[in-house]
Amino acid sequence: MNDYRSLKFLDLFQSIFRSINIDYDVMRKILQIKLTMDQRRVPTIFANSTSKKKDSNQFLKSLGIYALYGLALIPFLFLGENYMFQSSIMFGITMFILMTSMISDFSSVLLDVRDKTILHTKPLNTRTVNAAKIIHVTIYMTMLTGAFIAIPAIVMLFVKGFAYFLVFFVEIILLVLFIMALTAMVYIFVLRFFSGERLKDIINYVQILLSVGIVVGYQIVIRAFDFVDLNFTYDFSWWHVFIPPIWFAAPFELLLNQNYTSVMIILSLLTLIVPIVSIIVYYRLMPTFERNLQKLMEDTAKTKKSRWNFRNLWERLLCSSKEERLFFRFSQIMMGREREFKLKVYPSLGMALVFPFIFVFNALNTGSFSELATSRVYLNIYFCNIIIGIVVHMLKFSGKYKGAWVFQVTPIKKTERFYSATLKAFLVKLYVPVYLILCVAFIAIFSFRILPDLMIVFVTAVLNTLIAYKVINNEEFPFTQAFESAQEGANSIKYFLLMFLVALFAGLHFLATIIPFGVYLYLAILLVVTFVAWRIVFSKREAMV
Repeated sequence: MNDYRSLKFLDLFQSIFRSINIDYDVMRKILQIKLTMDQRRVPTIFANSTSKKKDSNQFLKSLGIYALYGLALIPFLFLGENYMFQSSIMFGITMFILMTSMISDFSSVLLDVRDKTILHTKPLNTRTVNAAKIIHVTIYMTMLTGAFIAIPAIVMLFVKGFAYFLVFFVEIILLVLFIMALTAMVYIFVLRFFSGERLKDIINYVQILLSVGIVVGYQIVIRAFDFVDLNFTYDFSWWHVFIPPIWFAAPFELLLNQNYTSVMIILSLLTLIVPIVSIIVYYRLMPTFERNLQKLMEDTAKTKKSRWNFRNLWERLLCSSKEERLFFRFSQIMMGREREFKLKVYPSLGMALVFPFIFVFNALNTGSFSELATSRVYLNIYFCNIIIGIVVHMLKFSGKYKGAWVFQVTPIKKTERFYSATLKAFLVKLYVPVYLILCVAFIAIFSFRILPDLMIVFVTAVLNTLIAYKVINNEEFPFTQAFESAQEGANSIKYFLLMFLVALFAGLHFLATIIPFGVYLYLAILLVVTFVAWRIVFSKREAMV
C-alpha cells in the first residue's frame, strides 16, 4: 500500500493529534486505505476520461484542469488598486470552483456510510474516526485549491507584491475551511429532519440548488458595485453582509488601502470569525452528524399507488400506441428516480431558467421598464434552448446501465418508438416546466403580444431536440451506458454546433419580427418542418430495424 506524501507531511504534526486524544496510528491507517480507494474514484471534472488504468489516481490528473481554471483569476490582478471589486470577483470565482467541486466530488466522502460496518465494530475512538474523515477531505481540498491558485499566486506576487499575496494566502485557508463547514452543515440540517430515500432525494436537490445558487451569486456580487468613469465604486448595503466574496475582499481594502471605516472593519471581521466559528460548530456537531448518517442506510421508499395524473394525459396525447406509452412512462420514471442523472442534468435546467432573466435584468439596467416591455429583449428566452444538446446526450446514461440487457430480450416490435417516446418524455418532464415558468414571467413583462413568439421558441426546442438526437444519440438505446463512459471532450464540437444552431434560430426569429406577418409565416414553416422531420427520422429508424 502506498505511503503517500500527504501522510508523510501529516506525520510532522502527529504530536498535536495525540495531545487531543486522537489515536494517530489508527487515523493514519484509515487515511491510507481511503486514499488508496480514492484512486478508483473518477472525479466529476475528469469523469469523461476514457482511461481505464487502475493504478493511476484520476484525481491527481484532474488537477491540471483546475490549474487551467485558475487562469481566469489573472486578468483581475491588473485592475489597479480597486481591491473591493477585483478581490470580490476573484473570491467569487474561487468559491464557485471549490464549492462545486466539494458538492460534486466530496459529498460522497462526507456522506460515506460504507465503512461504518467495519470501523464501528472495532474498539476505535469516535474522535479518531471523525478526524480521519475531516483530514481526508482537507487533503484533497488542499491539493485542489493549490492547483487552482498556484499560477495566479505567482503572478500576484510579482504584480501586487508580497503583502497582497500574504493576505490572499491567509484568506484562501479561511475560505477552504468555510466551504467545508458550510457544505457539511447544510447536510447536517437536512439529515436532522429527514430519513431514508426521501433524505437522499433532498440531498440531491440541495447539491443542485447550491450549484445554481452559486452561479446566480455572481450577478449579486457584480451588482454591489456601480460603474462610473471606467471605475467600479463600492457602496455598502446591509445585504452585503450575506455575500461571502465581499467579506473576503474587505481585508485588502482595510490593510492595503488603509480604509479603516466601520464597514470595512465589520466585513473583515466576518472574514475571520465566520470560517473559524463554522468549523468549530461543525466539529461539535459531528457526533450528531454521524448518528444521523445511519438514516442513509435505511430504505424507506414507499411504492405509490397508480392513479390518473398528468403523465397519463401526456401519454394519451403524445403517444400513438400502447408500446410507445410504456416507453414514455419508463423514460419519465428513469428521469425522476435516477439521482446521478438528476445531479448531472438538473443544474443545466436551473441555468436554463436563470440565464434568460439575467439578460433581461441587464437590459433593464440600461433603460426604463416601459422601453424594455416594447423591445425584442424577450428573444433572450432562447438561452433556455442551449442546454437541449447536453441533456439529450445525457439520456444515453444511467447508474443502472447493467439492466440494459432487458432491451435485448424484450420482444420490442418497433424500436423507433423507444427513441421517440424518450425524447417526448424529456420535453414533457424536463423542458416544458422550465419553459412554462419563463413564459409566465415573460408575458408578465412583455404582455401577450409575444405569445406567437413563445410558440416559435417551443417548436424550435422540439426541432433542436430532434437534431441533437441525430447528431449525438443516433445509434444508442437510452439509459444503457455508464456515466463514466461519457466523452464530453469528444462531443465538445457537437455541443458548440448545437449551441450555434440555437443562435441561428434566434437570428431567424429576429428577422421574422422585422417582416410584416413574418412571425406567423415563420411559425407555420417551423411547424411543417418539425412535423415532417420527426416522421422522417423515426420512419428511417424503423426501416433500419
